Amino acid sequence: MTDLIERETAAVPPAPVRAAGPRSHYKGEAFARRLRARHAAERRFRRAGAAAVAVAALMLVLLIGSIAARGASAFWETRIRLEVALDPAEVASGNYTAPLRRALHAQFPQVTDRAGRRVLNDLLSSGAPYELEAMVARDPAMVGTVRTVWVRADDEIDQLAKGHYRRDLPEGERGLSDAKVAAADALAAAGALAQGFNTTLFTAGDSREPEQAGMGGAIVGSLLTLLVTMLLSVPVGIAAAVYLEEFAPKNRWTGLIEVNINNLAAVPSIIFGLLGLAVFLGFFGLPRSAPLVGGLVMALMTLPVIIIAARAALRAVPPSIRDAALAIGASPLQTVLHHVLPLALPGILTGTIIGMARALGETAPLLMIGMVAFIVDIPHGLTDSATVLPVQIYMWADSPERAFTERTSAAILVLLGFLVLLNGVAVILRRIFERRW
Repeated sequence: MTDLIERETAAVPPAPVRAAGPRSHYKGEAFARRLRARHAAERRFRRAGAAAVAVAALMLVLLIGSIAARGASAFWETRIRLEVALDPAEVASGNYTAPLRRALHAQFPQVTDRAGRRVLNDLLSSGAPYELEAMVARDPAMVGTVRTVWVRADDEIDQLAKGHYRRDLPEGERGLSDAKVAAADALAAAGALAQGFNTTLFTAGDSREPEQAGMGGAIVGSLLTLLVTMLLSVPVGIAAAVYLEEFAPKNRWTGLIEVNINNLAAVPSIIFGLLGLAVFLGFFGLPRSAPLVGGLVMALMTLPVIIIAARAALRAVPPSIRDAALAIGASPLQTVLHHVLPLALPGILTGTIIGMARALGETAPLLMIGMVAFIVDIPHGLTDSATVLPVQIYMWADSPERAFTERTSAAILVLLGFLVLLNGVAVILRRIFERRW
């Protein structure tokens, strides 16, 4: 037995002994250098990314800061205090200009010539008589008495009071006569020139006079247009996404539809304006420059975006939800309506609100259907003539008056505020309804 064990032991070759060779590939100095180089490259990449984010944030701050610096003064308006004697005969004839001019001339008794009084008359806005008429309509007891009223100053006086005219320039280069500057300084010294919040900017429609121009009509027009857009594009877009993702057979036709939807999402917006011009205005004869037509055009433009976002949200729901619902006896329609769609709601809402924000900021399609018209009255219905905020900004930016520059920037700030609000709502709704798997 001992001999057998010795023979078997001798037949088994001994385990090889690893020779002491060079150090492992992962322990040498060359590996340490490569590791340090990789770490340095990663640090450089991170610093480059942080620098890119910082530069982008700086550019954004500079952009918004420059707009805010030019537009902040538009939220304030300059008014002139006058002691107005309302003659019943003048009020009965609708002459509200004469009382205002008499009160203004009374503050400058030394000015007796016609040219000087014409300069004084130019201190008042052309809409000041209408303001006085509105005051009398609210308080008829003013007639036959002397009342202290504050009326809107002319846009040049308003710009002077806000410091937008350089006083050190000669009269010919300044764009404002020395006589007007002296009269405005005299009113300011007497406490008859003051600034207050510009409610007209939000309550009035457009005007040829900058001090009377407001974006109220554009805001209402934008809201009415978005209302039509939302009522048309949201239900149709969600229904189309549910059908294509959950029920449509996967064949050549559905593939063609999907390709066309993706292509429509990338079509320039002005193409939809041309479509609206040819179909809604040319063929159906709908009213030009109306929120109804604008909403129809915006609905066509945002529909592909909503469909794509809704399909992505539906696709993100785990298949186990569908399998579990079908396993307990739910029909395919019940599975989608009671289980899949509620869980996909955060993504659908986010895509919908982003689509509405895109529609709010569009200009080109609405220019094609005539919403660039000069609209003085605030629209009260879907078929009234209206404009929207982006188009109002476009129109004011093209105006030569200095005062329209600040109103353009103010309208941009308001539009950015609406866009930030819509995106904030999208983030909040997503966090409220979001489910993590």
